[in-house]
This record gives sequence, C-alpha cells and structure tokens, in this order.
Amino acid sequence: MLDPRIVKLAETLLNHSVRLQEKECLLIEVRGEGHALAKELIRQAYAKGAYPFVRFIDPAIQRELMMGADEKRAGYLVKWEEPMFKDIQAFIVINGPANDSEAADVPIERRRAHQSVMQPLHDYITSHVRWTLLNYPTPAMAQSANMSTEAFEDFYFDVCSLDYQKMHEAFLPLKALMERTDNVRLIGPGTDLTFSIKGIPSVICSGEANIPDGEIYTAPVRDSVNGTITFNTATTYLGTRFENVRLTFENGRIVEATANHTKKLNEILDSDEGARYIGEFAIGVNPYILHPMNDILFDEKIAGSFHFTPGRAYENADNGNRSQVHWDMVNIQRPEYGGGEIWFDDVLIRKDGLFVLPELEALNPDKLKG
Repeated sequence: MLDPRIVKLAETLLNHSVRLQEKECLLIEVRGEGHALAKELIRQAYAKGAYPFVRFIDPAIQRELMMGADEKRAGYLVKWEEPMFKDIQAFIVINGPANDSEAADVPIERRRAHQSVMQPLHDYITSHVRWTLLNYPTPAMAQSANMSTEAFEDFYFDVCSLDYQKMHEAFLPLKALMERTDNVRLIGPGTDLTFSIKGIPSVICSGEANIPDGEIYTAPVRDSVNGTITFNTATTYLGTRFENVRLTFENGRIVEATANHTKKLNEILDSDEGARYIGEFAIGVNPYILHPMNDILFDEKIAGSFHFTPGRAYENADNGNRSQVHWDMVNIQRPEYGGGEIWFDDVLIRKDGLFVLPELEALNPDKLKG
C-alpha cells in the first residue's frame, strides 16, 4: 500500500515547488532510491495533463564514468543534454544514494574538467527551468542523522510537509529589512565577520527549489568581507567530510583556510579565482531541523543557523562572483552550539538563534510550527 505521505509530498512538489501546468514537460531524475515517489509524481503529472519523463542515475556507475571524465567527454554530454533541458519546463531531482560518499575517490582534476564544461548548462537550468531538489529518506541518511530508519522517515515527512506558504509570508519582513541593509556583522565563538549586502536582492526559499526548505539568501558585496569565521557544523564536499573549517578574509578574499583536511580544503578553494570569494549569505529557519546530519539540503536550513558560501553567486542575488565551486558552510548559533549574534546596520536582529525584532518573531520555531 502506498504511503499517504508520499502522495502528499508529490502534491507539494508538483503544485507548490515546480507549479506544473497542463501540457508542460516534467523531467524526473532519480539518483539511487526514490522509485515510489517517482511513480506517484508520474501519476499526478498525467492527471494534470502534463508530460512526465524519467531518467535513472546509478551513483556507482556515475562514479565509474567520472573516474575517466575529461573536457571532451563533458562537451559531448552538454551537446546531448542541452536540447533536452531546453524542451522541459519543470525538473525534479530525487537524490537517494545508498552511500553518499560513493564518489569520494574521484580525482579532483576530473571533477574540475567536468564541472567547467557543464557549468553554463547548469546555470541555464537554474535560471530558466522550474526545478527542485530533494533527498529521499534512505537508511544511509538515517545513519548519518544517528536515527533509526523508521524514526528518520517520520522526521523527514514532518520536515517536508511544513506549511511553506506560512513560512513565505513570515519571511517577507526579513526580506524587506535585508534589502535596505548595508552592513552585516556576524559574531560567535571563533567568529567576528563584517560585510556589506547593499544593493543585492534577497531571495526567499520556502519550498520551491528545495524540499525541505527554510532559508533566505543574498550575497555579500564581493570585496567587502573582512574578519574570521569558524564553522561548527561538518560539511562534506567532493566526498570528503570537513570539520572545524576556519576562514579568514581580507577585502573579500579568503587569505587563510584551515580544517581537519587543510590541504584538500585549500585545493578546492584554489579551483579558480572565484572559489576564494563568497557567493552567498543565508539565514536558516526550518523549525523541525535542529541538528546537523551531514546533508547540506537539511543542514543549511537548521533553525538558528546561517551559511556562508565560497564560490559562485546565484544570478537572482548576484555579486558578480563566478566559480565552479558553490560550497555552503553552516554555523549554528543556538545556545547549545555556542550561541551567536547577527547585526544589521548596528541593530541586533538575531541572538542565540532567535529573532529579537518584533516584526521577525514569526520566523522563530514556535511560531513556524504553530
């Protein structure tokens, strides 16, 4: 019997996230597990009079392909895929790997060669296709969250079934405040960082591009970042788990970077010129996500968190930074993680993970859940 929560999730994805309409083409990409959700998406897409298509990617086979990848191969892939993506209006990616470190040993130079050629197509998809990405609840995800599979599934569907329209409305005062703010200061253990967000749009994320969701992002003025930031949440990038990442900035550029894998961290930051500048600053608010899972789709939405992103800026919140890297690094400011503060133009807006301005209190966990 089909889990009714899958039916509800499919409805959210089609009606809220990608807003699928009659006669539109929908591509569903399944990376590993997630067949039950894909089947339900197909049923509901047909019921809308839309045209669903599916492709499956096996992570182990994808790893083998990447082990020998080069720019010439990536060029063929772009040539074949570009017409397909220009013929679709909606794109849903279901990410369900049995091992989220499957590609950890793919050489970084292979990844760089592939990403550099594919980046323009990825940018086109991000800007011109209504897309959403979600992780499917797998035993590997449950293990990463230190939960039983059953308990993790319950948690997952609670998170994904949040009232995202209510969240969107609660974000509106913060969006207005961010768009009239010049100077931001982040304070916390190992962190004292300043930068400007003047003139750069703020974008609400409330269930459109990601499920689960719950963040608002902008970007710092590219050369305005100064100070030091220490991240208290582990982050996995290119299959390697990094802990205790500490970055020091001068005039926007990362001039010092350390972690448990300092050499590999700096290799990634040396991928191109833009990788040592920041492309995104975001504030997370999802009331059901409280602790890190080493899964960025969840961790970047943790209530009381922010993330700061070396690499590429989004076109809809653009500071001009370009890079093949886009690496969200998360800091949690709730008291049990050491606390912290966010200041906008010398006014405290959030302390120890809770918004203190009356117009922003609807974004605090008790209000978003209620």
